[in-house]
This record gives sequence, structure tokens and C-alpha cells, in this order.
Amino acid sequence: MSSVSAASGPGTHDLDIRSARKRYGAFAAVDDLSFQVSRGSFFSILGPSGCGKTTLLRMVAGFIEPDAGDIVIKGASMRGVPPNKRPVNMVFQHLALFPMMSVGENIAYGLERRGVKRAAARARVTDMLQRVGLPGSEDKRIDQLSGGQKQRVAIARSLVLEPALLLLDEPLGALDLKLREHMKVELKQLQAEVGTTFVYITHDQSEALVMSDQVAVMNQGRFEQLGTPQQLYYQPQTAFVAGFVGNNNRFEGAIESRSGEQVLLRTASGLGLWSQRVGAVDVGQSAVLFIRPEAIEIGRSPRELPAGEPTWSASVQSVLFDGGNSTVQVLESGSQTPLHIALPLTGRLADLKTGETVHFAYQPAQAWCFGA
Repeated sequence: MSSVSAASGPGTHDLDIRSARKRYGAFAAVDDLSFQVSRGSFFSILGPSGCGKTTLLRMVAGFIEPDAGDIVIKGASMRGVPPNKRPVNMVFQHLALFPMMSVGENIAYGLERRGVKRAAARARVTDMLQRVGLPGSEDKRIDQLSGGQKQRVAIARSLVLEPALLLLDEPLGALDLKLREHMKVELKQLQAEVGTTFVYITHDQSEALVMSDQVAVMNQGRFEQLGTPQQLYYQPQTAFVAGFVGNNNRFEGAIESRSGEQVLLRTASGLGLWSQRVGAVDVGQSAVLFIRPEAIEIGRSPRELPAGEPTWSASVQSVLFDGGNSTVQVLESGSQTPLHIALPLTGRLADLKTGETVHFAYQPAQAWCFGA
């Protein structure tokens, strides 16, 4: 059972999940979850396919009833409350815009069903289009819009109804990479401007880290860790979080020795690696160690590396050029596990060749070690 920290005092949470459970036979899709989402925040649920995040979101929306526990929105229990009576709206990956309607008619649709007078609805549509960066688009057809513009119309259609929560089910999944990168920034800016609480689910760690105030990493129906993007990235609490959030080199082995706060993990191939960030693991136990590619220093000579840290030699297997995200894959002598190391932005190692010998080092404080 987990909780998200929020400002203290009454009425500071828009969403309060209390011991929610949902099972399908022997499978626990949502397994005794408790957490709170602060008012006006951008909260993301990050996890692989099948971890239960969509089930959880649909429970909040009212499409699925929990087997146990309660879902409280703005202080009111949602037990028995149908989807159309809940103060939430949902944006899906497939946007379900009405192609026969104009942009303005799509956005006004929910207002008209609520009985809002046409003039008042038109004014709210105009205001919402301004907020989502599409002023003057009321009369455009849906097929005249780009993918990103359609995304904004779908969000505007939901926000114009002033929900307490906007639920977003992987809404950027159908967009191409460049547009997805652009929409991440736009979504975060829009959420900050309108102040509506966003609950966003995704399997894309970059989306969660870039946009969110709080992120919950979900696995097998439970939250492995909740925290800020910075906490998840720099202070993972479990092996799953360390391996799922960000890029990591992963080594399996056994704890050979301990020296103060540091442990030495020995892999099956004989590679010895030190870690200062250690979970509950003792000498002799199986363990797994993670090192981020950007935490490793690399050079053609040990003299190019920081003094005082252990160094290893390795041979270059390949250089993967990707601009500022370029990495080199090396293999340490006797090891069977390739190591990915971020190339320096200076470009001083851009001419590395396959088979060349290099040296690397890292600080033990930049490695995480957990029981296997």
C-alpha cells in the first residue's frame, strides 16, 4: 500500500484512492492501492503493458467498479456513481472526434448536452480554443487538422466541461516521435495554465518524467515507488524502478564483500563492481547492480579518468551515434555483458573504432545495488 505526499489540510486532494482492488479470477489487476493526488497537479502512472494502469484509470472514470475499497473525488465517494455523473473527463489515444462536425461543434457537444445556451457555449468554446492555441478554428473541419491539432481539440472538448479530473489514457501514443516531443511540452504548459488536475497513464518514461509533478511506477497491480521525476531517476527504491526508469546497465552476481557503506558485486564472469547505494542485501546473497550510461567516465588512457576511483579496461564493440545521446558499447575483459557508456558531448571520442581499447570508471555512489 502506497501514498503520494500532498499539502496537508482538508480539501487539498482531488483524488483519493483507498485500498482499491480489482481481480479477474486469480489475476490481481489492481492490488490494494491507496494514494492521493494533490489538487491542480500533473500526476502520471508509469508502467509496462499489463501492469494494471488502464484498469485503475477506468475505475476512476467509473467504467469499472472496484471489488473492494473506495474512490473519492473532491471529497465525495464514487461508490455506485455512473461515469456520466462523475466530475471527470477522459481523453483516449484514439481521440473519437466527430468527423461530421466542425471543431467548434465538437468542443460544444458536451455543453449542449448539459443544456448550456448556444451563445454561452460559443463563448466558452472560443475561450478554450484560445487556451489550447487554436484561436479562430471554430469552423474548421476535423480532417483539416494535423495530428497535434486534433489532440488539442480532444483536450479542449474535455476541459470545456470543467472537470475536477482530466484522465488521459496514453493520448500521445498515435503521434509520430517529433510531434510527441512537442506535445509533451504543450500538455504540461496547458495543465499549468488551466489548473485542472491531470491523471495521465503511459508506458513511456520520457512522457512521465517531462510532464509530471508526481509519478507512480506501477508493476503487477501495485505501485513500486511514488515520487517526483527527480526522485525516481536519482533515488530508485527497487530494482524494478532502477531498471524501468531511464537507461541503465544491469549486472547480476553475488555480494562478495562489504567495506563501510559500499558492497562489491562479483558477476559470473568475474567482473567486480562497487556500489554505495545498497538495498537490503548481505554478503553472499544474489544481487543486481545498475549503472547509468551517463554516470560512467571513459577515456583512451586511465590518466583521462578521475583520480581515486577504480578503473577497468575494455574493448569497443560499437559506437552508436545519436547526437547528444550517442553511446559506445564496450566489453570488459572476461565479461559477457556489454556496457553502454554515454559519449562526452565534447566529441573528443567521436572517432573511436571497433576493437580499440578504452578505460572506464564510475563513482560507487552512482551505482544502485538490490537483492535479486
